[in-house]
Amino acid sequence: MSIESTIRQFRPEKHNLLMILHALQNSHPKNYLTEEALSNTARYLGLTKSAVYGVASYYSMFSLTPRGKYIIRVCVSPVCELLKAKEVVGILEKELGITTGQTTPCGLFTLEHSECLGQCQEAPSMMINEKVYNQLDANRINDILQGFRQHKP
Repeated sequence: MSIESTIRQFRPEKHNLLMILHALQNSHPKNYLTEEALSNTARYLGLTKSAVYGVASYYSMFSLTPRGKYIIRVCVSPVCELLKAKEVVGILEKELGITTGQTTPCGLFTLEHSECLGQCQEAPSMMINEKVYNQLDANRINDILQGFRQHKP
């Protein structure tokens, strides 16, 4: 779907900005917002490009750089930290061969931190795209990643 057709799914009202940005990012094969997408959104909503860029750069759920097909967000809130979130990050970095903020060379995974996934009762937690995974340990993480590598999320 083109940038224009994605944007036009929404009424040209300023309160639709976040929904438009989500739709644009989700429809891009590299899960990010392009300069063209930001410019077209600004024009459609009658906003300045800097206003749209400000919103896109403020929220951590948006990316202005290309990312992998699967976005892995590891919760690093205090509860997850107490329940070994750092170990989860370490396992993922070792298994994927990247550090937080990077994308695997094959373009399959991007690893990011998240402040809270709202899963404190089952920490430590991570989210891959829209699905949450809880009570993580090395075996569970490896099984999950293997499923995604085999395109069976």
